[in-house]
Amino acid sequence: MEKLKQNPIVKKLGLNRILLVCILVLMFVVFKVVLGSKFPVGDSIKSTLNYVYFLGFLSLGVTFVIATGGIDFSIGPVMFCCALVSGYCMTSYGVPCAAAMVICVLIGLAFGIFNGWLVSYLSVPAFIVSMASMNIAKGIASVFTKTQSVSWPLSSDQTNGWFRNIVSYKGFPVGLVIFLVMAVVCGIVLYNTKPGRYILCLGSNTEAVRLSGVNTKKWNMLAYVICGFLVGIAALFFVATYTTVQPGYGDQYNNEAIAGCVMGGTSMVGGLASIGGTVIGVFIISLLQQGIMAFGLGKGQQMIITGIIVIVAVYADVSARRRKN
Repeated sequence: MEKLKQNPIVKKLGLNRILLVCILVLMFVVFKVVLGSKFPVGDSIKSTLNYVYFLGFLSLGVTFVIATGGIDFSIGPVMFCCALVSGYCMTSYGVPCAAAMVICVLIGLAFGIFNGWLVSYLSVPAFIVSMASMNIAKGIASVFTKTQSVSWPLSSDQTNGWFRNIVSYKGFPVGLVIFLVMAVVCGIVLYNTKPGRYILCLGSNTEAVRLSGVNTKKWNMLAYVICGFLVGIAALFFVATYTTVQPGYGDQYNNEAIAGCVMGGTSMVGGLASIGGTVIGVFIISLLQQGIMAFGLGKGQQMIITGIIVIVAVYADVSARRRKN
């Protein structure tokens, strides 16, 4: 194993990422062999990608927060709040689609600012803030829409339906390109800019960074702001894929997004994050959901399996840190 780790290609790509890609390929092969016609290749890939788009942006966002040593369990409900409020503005108040999309992102950004301010400047525990934001997001969405579901245009040919082209245009997976480009941008920000390095340092030792003269509150808040912005983007991709959104939902995507980034190599105690690993982890989670549905299992079984994955991923991270120490 040590010789393998010293291989130039392995060192460049990362052993963890290579293993994750192998797991992803193995999962696809196993699902196809076991399920046969119940797991058609073309439809399965399309369904997996549709799931990847919104879940990927959620995972990218929460990666920044976890890198600081914080956590945000409100990302799923906030995503639904963004989609519901902006969609209701469009369908009930005649707001143009482009303006509704901007409103969608701004709502996510507002929640990011709110969460970051409470955690960074008022020193409220991140766990409490995220729990409170989860309920606030659900409440705002229910009150604003009068507890009604909201349906965005179903087809790109409909009025205001052009926004669906961000997912697919004439069969081309535009959403995949946008997601990968955003992942590259996030990687550059996290690894090659001063704010990104400060965010990672905060997760390693906040007090040492503060004593170095760095404004830790500002950079800690930035992680939540980035997360909120990406949650707003995720909401756009969710409605562009599934069109209909219902109040009171979204919790189930919190664990899946966190599982994707932790599985990819982001440490739950902060200081270590892998954008490339998060991308692969999201594909694994999304493919797993498609396989579970193909097996005929319900949402309850999906939640159990996702919860187990989170536990295993966090335990692996803790064990790895113990070995290093």
